[in-house]
Amino acid sequence: MTTRRQKRLYTGLSLILGLAVTVGLILYALSENIDLFYTPSEIIHGKKETGVKPSVGQRLRIGGMVVEGSVRRDPESLKVEFELQDTGPKVIVRYDGILPDLFREGQGIVANGYLREGNVIEAFEVLAKHDEEYMPPDLAEAMKGIKHVKPSENQELGYK
Repeated sequence: MTTRRQKRLYTGLSLILGLAVTVGLILYALSENIDLFYTPSEIIHGKKETGVKPSVGQRLRIGGMVVEGSVRRDPESLKVEFELQDTGPKVIVRYDGILPDLFREGQGIVANGYLREGNVIEAFEVLAKHDEEYMPPDLAEAMKGIKHVKPSENQELGYK
């Protein structure tokens, strides 16, 4: 082989090796930041398709309904603990922070956090779902043909 061909071969192999390392690092970084969605039943019993349960310390996203009467707040801090349930078993969610305005018992929520024990999730973010029937006023007006009147306009029209 001539030196020119050797240089081309080494350059090509270097590019392929560099590309393989880059793709490997990207896939590794993505796997660390993926939040898999679970329901409370799937955390306790595992996914229906595979039977795989999340491991302790795994980052995950959980969705379910806040159980009535389960919300416990710490009077000294912003710590909140509540139970989450779908159709099966309950899991406990612990959160330290300000809850969304729409958060209440019996409401559907999604929480991002880490599995700390078999049925305890330490959340770093809690998102409350709004009512499925909610519709922005502009869209409701377009669909129903009903004019949305702002409160300031109600006073001008003589409404109280």
